[in-house]
Amino acid sequence: MADFRLRREEVLDGERLRAMLDESPARAAQAILIAAREGEVEAQALLGQILLDGQGIAQDQPLALSWFGIAARQGHLMARNMLGRCHEHGWGCVADTSIAARHYRVAAQAGLDWAMYNYANLLATGRGVNKDQTSAFSFYQRAAHLGHAKSMNLLGRYLEEGRVCPMDLRAARDWYRRSAEGGDFRGQFSHAAVLAHVGQIDEALGWLRKALANGNPNFLRVASETLSASTDSRIHMLAAEYQQRALELSSPQGESLVVVLN
Repeated sequence: MADFRLRREEVLDGERLRAMLDESPARAAQAILIAAREGEVEAQALLGQILLDGQGIAQDQPLALSWFGIAARQGHLMARNMLGRCHEHGWGCVADTSIAARHYRVAAQAGLDWAMYNYANLLATGRGVNKDQTSAFSFYQRAAHLGHAKSMNLLGRYLEEGRVCPMDLRAARDWYRRSAEGGDFRGQFSHAAVLAHVGQIDEALGWLRKALANGNPNFLRVASETLSASTDSRIHMLAAEYQQRALELSSPQGESLVVVLN
């Protein structure tokens, strides 16, 4: 009995769990499975996650979807968000963005920043819902004020372009900086662009290298094209590094399933 309680504490302690998943994924998965079967909602959501990732346990997307559903029905907001992710991308089910939107909306309206971001993405592009840039802006804004780095970058984009809101370049640049400092690779790239524009090339290069280290293949490919058009030779030279990194990440050895952090 004491051993089970210890495992449950390990599951519910996020920092200890991350350490366990790094050091002993199978042990962490066993602890999560035990607690999930005992009805611990946090463990049920985590079990869905590791089943989706195949971390410490055989990857099983349909079973991951099932555990996310169990946790979501008990009010776990991230599990509800992950149901949306599964239905958006067809993980363990047939892709259906209208179902994804319903799950995102529930979690977003309950206050989850990731769900606000994901729901805003659908609203901004008209996938699964009617296209509504004003509502998308509102959800990005709410998530940004909660500290969501990806939403900060997109809020900056709306403010820079004056899209469904008054143009405010100063505010846009501030949100880009906050997004960059929050770790979003697109925010890092946006912030670097601002710095390069005002001649702070050395600082811009530092942020561009952070974006290079953190970015996904699609982002890196598009960013490479932008960098190749730069008139600054140091920035221009980074284009090849971005392209090479995109190729490395797209190779079978570099592939990974990122399911929570878009």
